[in-house]
Amino acid sequence: QVQLQESGGGFVQAGDSLRLSCTTSGGTFRPTVMGWFRQAPGKEREIVASIRWFDGLTAYADSMKGRITISRDRAKNAVFLSLNSLKPEDTAVYYCGGETRWRPILSTMLSRNDYEYRGQGTQVTVSS
Repeated sequence: QVQLQESGGGFVQAGDSLRLSCTTSGGTFRPTVMGWFRQAPGKEREIVASIRWFDGLTAYADSMKGRITISRDRAKNAVFLSLNSLKPEDTAVYYCGGETRWRPILSTMLSRNDYEYRGQGTQVTVSS
């Protein structure tokens, strides 16, 4: 049973940075794409970034573009999200997810707000 585990969240001040990590365990996992989502209280889950596994093609949601970077370590099946210039409105639970069958093209890489596999999430709280 493949499991994804996020880490790196925390309580920070506006303008601070965080780096979230997502590691996988529990079985053979060959992702085609991995991504990061977030869900704030009372709001729907939204995808913020995705990365296509074989070539590293990335896509970012407008809500965070310019302030985040998604990266991967193919050898470790790990994905990371660097968050910069954090704002109070970025407060949310951040989840990583992975797909093993879907093969997106650039125009579809932000089209899903959930993936086949998803972790339990890590809380990011940004105070003003």
